[in-house]
Amino acid sequence: METKMMPALFIGHGSPMNVLENNTYTRLWSKLGETLPQPKAILVISAHWYTDGTYVTAMSQPKTIHDFYGFPPELYAIKYPARGSIGLAALIEDLIDPIKLKLDMDQWGLDHGSWGILEKMYPNANIPVVQLSIDAHQSAQWHYELGQKLVELRKEGVLIIGSGNIVHNLRMMDWQNSDATPYPWALAFNDAVENSLRSDKAPEALFTILSTEEGRLAHPTPDHFLPALYLLGLKQEGEKVTLLNNDIVNKSLSMMTFQIG
Repeated sequence: METKMMPALFIGHGSPMNVLENNTYTRLWSKLGETLPQPKAILVISAHWYTDGTYVTAMSQPKTIHDFYGFPPELYAIKYPARGSIGLAALIEDLIDPIKLKLDMDQWGLDHGSWGILEKMYPNANIPVVQLSIDAHQSAQWHYELGQKLVELRKEGVLIIGSGNIVHNLRMMDWQNSDATPYPWALAFNDAVENSLRSDKAPEALFTILSTEEGRLAHPTPDHFLPALYLLGLKQEGEKVTLLNNDIVNKSLSMMTFQIG
């Protein structure tokens, strides 16, 4: 009997302010929490944990990290008290061998790339959550291949979420107008990623897309793009990719969200 695999998600998390709002994106996140199969645990690959080497949270009670500045006080008061899972951290360590995984016992926790969306998806915080960091020194292909090593977790009922943004240039954002017409380069980059998602071919074109002119503008640093490659590494032959949202807001921030399986 074939094992039913848990779907996997890439979520464009956008501004921390989404946590306080009822908008298109937060309603989507809430709906996903209501309609997806109930996960045994959640693994988040967040753009906001960009490290020297690969780390995994391995504590029983990860802290809520408010890794942003200049926002309303009520945002900093939010706690997301989900349990961690030392067992899941150990399983990830086994799955990615021989890559050296560093167990983080007390330094990190859940940053806004994870709790900012999980607070809407699973507001009761009753599912264990683990975060996996992004090694800043590795290539795009390396991150894709690391995602491939994690596919067994889907068979074990673990919901894997890549959290970032397909276009992420904060310096060029129009902060006052979320509905402003996107830059042509932002549309071009977003479209190129969408075309790759819709293709049945392996996503080799995305391994070098950040070195294009549009890629350099879309991502002055690669951290918000790389979580998407983990998700594509999880895709199995014959599985479809469903595009759930494809908006670009504030001219240079893509909220693209997609589901595998």
